[in-house]
Amino acid sequence: MDSRKIIFILKQNGWHEIAKVGSHTQFRHPERKGRVTVPHPKKGIPIGTLKSIERQSGIKFK
Repeated sequence: MDSRKIIFILKQNGWHEIAKVGSHTQFRHPERKGRVTVPHPKKGIPIGTLKSIERQSGIKFK
C-alpha cells in the first residue's frame, strides 16, 4: 500500500495533518491520544510500519 492511500484514509477518518518533517507527515485526531507518523511519498510501506500506523490510528488498511 502506498502512503497516498494511507493519508487519504486517515483524513477520511478524522485525522488532521499537524506537521511535516522531512519526508514524514504527522497526523492528530481530535478524540484519540497521540499522533501518527506516515513516511511520504513512499510507494511500498513496509509491513511493520503499516502495522504500527494501524495500531496507533485504530484503522485497518487492508
